[in-house]
Amino acid sequence: MRWRFLILGLPLAVLTATAASAADPKDLVQPPAKLPRAQSGDPTRNLDFLFDALKIAPNDATAKAIEQRIWAIWFVSPSDTANLLMTRVRAAVEDKDLDLAMQLLDAIVKIRPDYVEAWNRRATIHFMKNEYGDALADIREVLKREPRHFGALSGLGLILQDLGDNSHALEVFRRALAIYPRIERIPDTVKTLQEKVEGKDI
Repeated sequence: MRWRFLILGLPLAVLTATAASAADPKDLVQPPAKLPRAQSGDPTRNLDFLFDALKIAPNDATAKAIEQRIWAIWFVSPSDTANLLMTRVRAAVEDKDLDLAMQLLDAIVKIRPDYVEAWNRRATIHFMKNEYGDALADIREVLKREPRHFGALSGLGLILQDLGDNSHALEVFRRALAIYPRIERIPDTVKTLQEKVEGKDI
């Protein structure tokens, strides 16, 4: 699908730009403050099982519980050092020290470039600082490693929407919905964008 190549095809002017009017970080799909313990076993197989369950969750409460289990797996790195640094990232964000959080995340991706959630957290910090070009670059790294990352997809959609590219934003949000049908807020966003891009049903 085109969304997979969307970031790679963005013009240099967009990738180096800082948004003039930033989207609200509260609209991002982010992990809860407290996560359950990641289940034991092969993370890839566990994630495949959870994503299958997420698509058919019968209600919002069940979907939310599955979402939290997915986040729990994403947050665990094979590196104890990376895990320790990530706990400090979360503390720095809670203290609103985004510069410290960014420094810690820079260190984590150097130590473990395969740690998907470090790239996603760094993308989120860039987003919060309105540094859309850098956020897009990190989102690209997330989606290369985990195309089902609904948090990164929601961030990508918000950035594209804020940049005025409603057509591609709609495409990305629809992809997020296909992965996570009960995801918060995005169904309403898709409905609004659909009316803008495709017109109201007659």
